[in-house]
Amino acid sequence: MSKTLKRIAEALERIAPAPLGAPDFDEAEAFVWQVDPDRLQPVNKISRVALSLLLGIDRSRDTLLANTAQFARGLPANNALLWGARGMGKSSLVKAICAEVRDQGHDLKLVELQREDLGSVARLLNLLRASDKRFVLFCDDLSFSHDDQHYKSLKAVLDGGIEGRPDNVLFYATSNRRHLMPRDMIENERSSAINPSEAVEEKVSLSDRFGLWLGFHPCSQDEYLAMIRGYCDEHGVEIDDETLRAEAIEWQATRGARSGRVAWQYFVDLAGRRGVQL
Repeated sequence: MSKTLKRIAEALERIAPAPLGAPDFDEAEAFVWQVDPDRLQPVNKISRVALSLLLGIDRSRDTLLANTAQFARGLPANNALLWGARGMGKSSLVKAICAEVRDQGHDLKLVELQREDLGSVARLLNLLRASDKRFVLFCDDLSFSHDDQHYKSLKAVLDGGIEGRPDNVLFYATSNRRHLMPRDMIENERSSAINPSEAVEEKVSLSDRFGLWLGFHPCSQDEYLAMIRGYCDEHGVEIDDETLRAEAIEWQATRGARSGRVAWQYFVDLAGRRGVQL
């Protein structure tokens, strides 16, 4: 039996793709972590918005920029959770701030990690730990369901285990949920558990491990219009204020929402109608 198991194990090793080594981190400013096989895929062109065009989030912008700049200079910095309203620029802010810090002369790298790949984060950290570069590890739209065990892997990033989080890695995550899990799920576990206070403690306390909590809230109508005007000025789309206001308000009414994402979607439609390439 032992010989059979050994042959099976050897066959599986031959089938499984071997992990690739660390890439040349000088060839790109951003990478995406992929598994099967493990590798860091360079990103040649990052989809992002200029920091100056992200309006209505001044406090979060300034706080995250200062934190990231500290980290890039080799100073202490906190992991950050950006949570709140959909479409208000959480992920855009992370990408824009990394670009801003690079423009300040710091060789900061952005590494994107998918929530589904959190189980492999220990292997990723080992690759990053061996480099002399500094990395912002970014997970977009992070949340957990009732039976989701990925949150245990996330603790390796936030707490670091025995080895500790690498000094050259900082973790930023975005989520629509402050505690990374639905409110009704929290209430259900509390109401059905023998010890309600302990029932959700492990999952809810995960968000407490982020040193920075940055809240994002729906924008005002003036901020919404200012976002669109900023996009128009940046890309050379000409439109008078009265027409812009009327069209933009009608656009938000048809979407039933007002946010930075809706502002950008209206602007894309406007640029297309005006024949302007983006």
